[in-house]
Amino acid sequence: MPHLRFRAVERKDVAKLTETLGEKLQPLMDCPLEDFTFECVATEFFFAGQASEAYPFVDVLWFDRGQATQDEVAAIVTQEVRHVLEKPEQDVAVIFTSLSPKAYYDNGSHY
Repeated sequence: MPHLRFRAVERKDVAKLTETLGEKLQPLMDCPLEDFTFECVATEFFFAGQASEAYPFVDVLWFDRGQATQDEVAAIVTQEVRHVLEKPEQDVAVIFTSLSPKAYYDNGSHY
């Protein structure tokens, strides 16, 4: 925990993001670096009956850390995705899903 899921981002780019993104987010998230997971989700997007390109979507599943931290995390994720893609004006969607510690189990025990 936290989990970052990348859609419309190539596998090689997600791999590159793991080199720096966890270290930049770790102080804000206040959890060990090894608790981060990064996932590349293969997706297809469609519009008007046709396959289409999409801009990057990053789903952040986490235990809520407040609006200020969420804003900082979204800014860092956006900045890092743009940097790796070498597209400084790239649209990037960052979507947060707050999980309840009581509903999150690790090895059969909840947090």
